[in-house]
Amino acid sequence: MNESLPVSRAVDHGTAKLMPDVDRERAWLLTVDGAPQSYVDLDEPDHLEFEYARRLGHVLDVLAEEGRPLEVLHLGGGALTLPRYVAATRPGSRQDVVEADRGLLDLVVEHLPLPDGADVALHAADARAWLEAAPSGSADVLVADVFGGSRVPAHLTSLAYARAAGRVLRPDGVYLANLADAAPFAFLRSQLATLAEVFEELLLIAEPAVLRGRRFGNAVLAAAHHPLDITGLARRTASDAFPARVEHGPALRDFIGGARPVRDEDAVPSPEPPDGAFGIG
Repeated sequence: MNESLPVSRAVDHGTAKLMPDVDRERAWLLTVDGAPQSYVDLDEPDHLEFEYARRLGHVLDVLAEEGRPLEVLHLGGGALTLPRYVAATRPGSRQDVVEADRGLLDLVVEHLPLPDGADVALHAADARAWLEAAPSGSADVLVADVFGGSRVPAHLTSLAYARAAGRVLRPDGVYLANLADAAPFAFLRSQLATLAEVFEELLLIAEPAVLRGRRFGNAVLAAAHHPLDITGLARRTASDAFPARVEHGPALRDFIGGARPVRDEDAVPSPEPPDGAFGIG
């Protein structure tokens, strides 16, 4: 049982809290202004508690042969859950994490230190500014999980941003994003339409209840210039504790419908989640 005490601290963009999980000895939940951001088990860095994190993990698992080191750029830091996962499942990987909130990074590093040997460089910077200055073809994977509070910032939703992401990725690279929306999915459709301007292959992973418009929830997007392992992903997501569906091809094109790519001047943040959408008030 975890008998550690909660930690609360004012960071650059709100109040961050680290709350121990009473059921797991060295596991913690990070919230910022009440919105859950990350879950970390220091003893089991390959344990992914949140549904969306497991879906990102599934894509990371199938995008290259098992155990092969990758160069990964993470936009959005949280409690560094996915960098820990990659370091555990793909030893030798080199990773950069870009997080706008320096205070949050300091809190996480102080209380939830990275494992020895993890090659993870932390950068306190704006995600798009960092991306636009990064070398071309420098990453195998780009993971975008950036939330200002509980909303994706507008400047990380446009075609110019998507093109910057495409430039930084290697030709066989994969772009991953965690987004949240609800029916009629104006935001999610526009993001798919935007990425379709840059990448040849797209897929969407989400819980069926979300896709049917029954509730607000997360969706994981993957984009690449080469076919992704749909069969492997579908098998993993279907057998998850919270099963999800993988949409791609004609079904995904139908979902996008008439949505248009987002220009910088028209960009808006992702929608505000309804109260209680993520289980914490």
